Amino acid sequence: MMWDRFAASDPGLLRLTAGLRTVAAIGLTLAVLAVLGTDVTLMVAGAMTAMTATFAIKDTLVRDQAVTLALGLPVALGAAALSALLTSQVVAGDLFFVALIFGAVYCRRFGERGTALGLIGFQIYFLCLFVGASTSALPALCVALLIGFGCSAVVRFAVVPETPRRVLTRLRDAFRTRVAQLVSLQIELLDAGPEQLEKVLDEMRRSTARLHEAALMIQGRLEEGTPDADKAALLQRRVADAEISTERLGMLLLNARSAERADTLTLHLPHAPVPLTGDWRPSEDDATIALRRDLKALHLLVDRPATSDGGTAVAHIRNRLLGYRDEEKLPPAPAGIQDAFRGIGEAARSVLGLRLALDGPQDESDDSPATTRSREEFDAEDIALASSSEKPTDDDRTGLQRPTTRAAFQVSVGSVLAIIGGELLSTQRWYWAVLTCWVVFLNTASTGEILVKGYRRLIGTLLGAVAGVALAGLVGDHTWVAFALVLLFIFAMFFTAPLSYAVMSFFVTAMLGLLYTLLNSYSFDVLVLRIEETAIGAACGVIAAVLVLPVHTDRRTDELLGTVLDKLGDVASAAVEQLSGGPSSDLLGKARALDTALDELRDSTNPLTYPITPLRGRRQTVRYLVALLETCAYHARSLAATAELVPHSRTVAADPRLHRAGQRIAHNIEVLAAHVGDQDVGGEVRAAASIASTLRDDGSGTPPSGTVTFRVLRHLQRLDEGVVGLARPLDVPVAERAGEKAVRG
Repeated sequence: MMWDRFAASDPGLLRLTAGLRTVAAIGLTLAVLAVLGTDVTLMVAGAMTAMTATFAIKDTLVRDQAVTLALGLPVALGAAALSALLTSQVVAGDLFFVALIFGAVYCRRFGERGTALGLIGFQIYFLCLFVGASTSALPALCVALLIGFGCSAVVRFAVVPETPRRVLTRLRDAFRTRVAQLVSLQIELLDAGPEQLEKVLDEMRRSTARLHEAALMIQGRLEEGTPDADKAALLQRRVADAEISTERLGMLLLNARSAERADTLTLHLPHAPVPLTGDWRPSEDDATIALRRDLKALHLLVDRPATSDGGTAVAHIRNRLLGYRDEEKLPPAPAGIQDAFRGIGEAARSVLGLRLALDGPQDESDDSPATTRSREEFDAEDIALASSSEKPTDDDRTGLQRPTTRAAFQVSVGSVLAIIGGELLSTQRWYWAVLTCWVVFLNTASTGEILVKGYRRLIGTLLGAVAGVALAGLVGDHTWVAFALVLLFIFAMFFTAPLSYAVMSFFVTAMLGLLYTLLNSYSFDVLVLRIEETAIGAACGVIAAVLVLPVHTDRRTDELLGTVLDKLGDVASAAVEQLSGGPSSDLLGKARALDTALDELRDSTNPLTYPITPLRGRRQTVRYLVALLETCAYHARSLAATAELVPHSRTVAADPRLHRAGQRIAHNIEVLAAHVGDQDVGGEVRAAASIASTLRDDGSGTPPSGTVTFRVLRHLQRLDEGVVGLARPLDVPVAERAGEKAVRG
């Protein structure tokens, strides 16, 4: 369905909801002000106030949103009053504006509410400069502000309400659709010829990344969107199972059609080598036909909601797929094809677990023995699953080391420079430079991120100015046509903001051209000045970031890389310990912390991988490093998911031999983390024989397929290879044991 595809492209409909809520708040404000007969200037002020009051508040709980909105009103009125009073006091007004900017950024340390109140204070002060507020017009302006806040509240809590539970429900639907999309691509992978292979793999990489994005978004909403911690932990586990099993199925299919086992890096790094057979497309034997049929059956099982599972057809499909978890149910086929059938069985099990977690008990009358056993395994896990989770540690940095404090000083210095440079260009519209300087510091943490954001804003502003010139000429004196286009551009601005900052800046500038038309201050010179002020503001932001308490991109990425390695070591060590028969631990919490740290690292490397960067070789190295870390994280999550089965499963027992295999991985991760942290430990990464051969050295041979060792052997091996592979781009020495073949990533 088209709606499912749209919902999958916008998980939780968060972008759509944000755009609709903002447009509705502005539209309602304009309607109220029009009925009251206010002039266009006050209508612009009220509309922009409604927009600010809507987008600034990011609290998750409805109660917290109401409190922040109520506190934001006096902040807005105070900012408007001070702006009007200081409009004729140039020096005092500039000094207060800089102090306000410092306070607004510093308040971010107090969480979502502090961020919202600081943003409201800054935006309303800027708005008053934009509309030219004076003391004589202050009462009418305050009425417009009150109406803007009131309309924002009505839309937020009545017209377009959003509760954590409702958002989580939509995120779950988007996750289901993205799983179905990935399975659909896996079907294409099975039949793709050599000429289509790279295209299908690229789409699989994007789809795998989008599935992981949806899983992370669900994790971020679990606490508020579920009734209790036990339910949150259960749902988190089921989502992780579905993500891991679906991604693993893709690798098994790739291996089934390859001359040798493909590296998991293939699903994370574009143009990674694939060991192809002579003819990529499989022969149409009975096993291949059955494999294609069961992949389509799995897609049906995923894509169909539980509420539409009427009849016995879906139950029959589910029972057949779950039967592949039993060795005797596997069809005669080469080992690689049989592994793919096992992967389908595991994926079907994860779909069943997800439905049980989301929809509760279901009809069991048509269950096969394999399905009954899967339900019993889920019941055992549900009872024993610990509800405790790791609490986020507080940031112990103080003073100028605290990110919010450092950013406050940087933005303040940049704003002073922007005020000076802006007033040299225009004594009337200097504040555009300050706005740009302020914006480029939002959600950035290093000089490279600020430089890239400033560049994107400048590009978007240039294109938006051209569009503004054309639109302003077409609109002319048609006030309501201009307001309608403003609403359209505001919706587009919020809908595209998470996707492209340059596109968002385009819509912002085009909207401002229309606002200037409404205020009868439009001219080509004004839009050119807007571009010049934007360039000045971006340059001042970069200068401040470089000279004032700078955080260089290399330093930040090294810090985040060290954090990722520490989290990776925590997950891997705890999982192997539990697989070896050790005590249980909060593996879900550790895996979630790893995903969050890796997501931050990926974002921080954007300046290093940006297309315009002149360091091409370095860009490739960074991409390879991040892809290798994503591969390691995938295998660590898989180990954690299997380790959590051990205490509750009747068929999977712990294996003490795995403890020895995990020691080498833990040592290598510690060496890498120490090297990244500039700790002079003098250690070397150990590359030795494969873990499989290490386990066979004790005379036990290849582990049987039903044991935990068989299930995790591939993940341990790939994690070991991935960790050793990290040594090369990080310039860490690798020590090979005499007589043994080194493992290379």
